[in-house]
Amino acid sequence: MKRMLALLLTLTLALGLLAGCGTTVVVAVPGGVPVKTGLALLTSVSSSKDATADADGLAQADITVVAVTVGDDGIIYDCVIDSIQSKLNFDTSGALLSDLTLTIPSKNELGADYGMGKISSIGREWNEQAQSLADYVVGKTIPEVKGISISEEGKPTGADLTASVTMSIGGYISAIEQAAANASHLGASKGDRLVLTTTTNAAKSTDATSDADGLAQAYATVGALTLSGDTITSMVIDAVQANVNFNAAGTITTDLAAAQPSKNELGADYGMGKVSSIGKEWDEQAAAFASYVTGKTVAEATGIAVTEEGNAGDADLAASVTIGVGDFLTLVEKAGA
Repeated sequence: MKRMLALLLTLTLALGLLAGCGTTVVVAVPGGVPVKTGLALLTSVSSSKDATADADGLAQADITVVAVTVGDDGIIYDCVIDSIQSKLNFDTSGALLSDLTLTIPSKNELGADYGMGKISSIGREWNEQAQSLADYVVGKTIPEVKGISISEEGKPTGADLTASVTMSIGGYISAIEQAAANASHLGASKGDRLVLTTTTNAAKSTDATSDADGLAQAYATVGALTLSGDTITSMVIDAVQANVNFNAAGTITTDLAAAQPSKNELGADYGMGKVSSIGKEWDEQAAAFASYVTGKTVAEATGIAVTEEGNAGDADLAASVTIGVGDFLTLVEKAGA
């Protein structure tokens, strides 16, 4: 005990001296080493197709999602990989054929229902292979991850990885790199549990008319959370509106090769700040919500008061978040499930 007190006294004096010199010091909480939390969304709609006399049109959004915790030394401490594949059909009159009231599950949520295991040469489902890749990159730096040997098709070639992963991984490596680049210190410590949650819908999709193109929109909201027990130690939220437009003849009018940036990537270009009653952009409000729930238990966070319109009912939160918080709360609730 005396030795511990002496150590604490020495540390306190040292910090006082450093503070007097204007030096910023980051000190880990007892028993925890601070790590950064990062999230990345990479979206493509390139697999979409026009409607024809022989086949319905397809608006397909493929959204790769990766969360990481990474140390200041660049080493990845934890990684979760997921993907969302939204498929919305429309016909040659520009009418949507898909049920727009359904939520769209991620591939991790689908599990064996995704169906890769039935055709995989190693009999492993998508979520199993994604978990194996995530486990493989833990303990590596980004240069080491980028150095993973892959074929021209993007599939791993090293024997240590091909035994458990045979799907193309080039896109996942890019997403891991971006997640690490996006990572920042938000309160997480080494050993905290990293969780990646999603909620996706197509509710804002519309038929084409003679006056306006139709819209097939996969609206995905994603959260990376770290937990110590039931307590949220950090959270990052992002979202993407993957849009495919088509005309009343069922012909796609969107440039399918164009980027589909997330709302965090758009920042001020998303345009909410200009119309917000508090002058805050979407990414700022999402970050404010994430900061508000950090330090709370999952139960405390999901118990936040919400108005009938789905907005924050707590005055402290409403001062910085005026957008609907329903999807954000769903992300937290899923993290505690």
